[in-house]
Amino acid sequence: MMPRHTEVDGRSGPRYLVSFEVRAEWDEPDGAHILSEGTTENVGPEGTLVHLPKKLPDVGSRVRLEVQSDDGTKLQVIAEVLRIERNPGHPLAALQLLGETDEWRGLIWEPAAPRIFTPPPPEGDEEEEESEDDDELTN
Repeated sequence: MMPRHTEVDGRSGPRYLVSFEVRAEWDEPDGAHILSEGTTENVGPEGTLVHLPKKLPDVGSRVRLEVQSDDGTKLQVIAEVLRIERNPGHPLAALQLLGETDEWRGLIWEPAAPRIFTPPPPEGDEEEEESEDDDELTN
């Protein structure tokens, strides 16, 4: 018998604080269709925490979420509500994606990563100076 492989994705990891515009749609238990607009609080590799000021979905319900990234790309995903925070001033819903995680990571999560500037290696400085000298010689 083969050992059961539980997939622990090495990439699942940090959540990034980022505010993308979102539209969430779901059906209430009574059949009412809800459309709520808000923003992400943070995004992770497999989910997001969203601020929905008007109405929150129930825990365990499925939500169709449309997220618009900084470059205007829109991505639609289906997510399950893991938990909600009914803070009157800032209601939040924690959503876990059901599939589509590769697209999510490529279009939403990875671009949200903080940009870290790394200085060029010291060897590069000398080469740049030499190339500037070469330019002067050709002028």
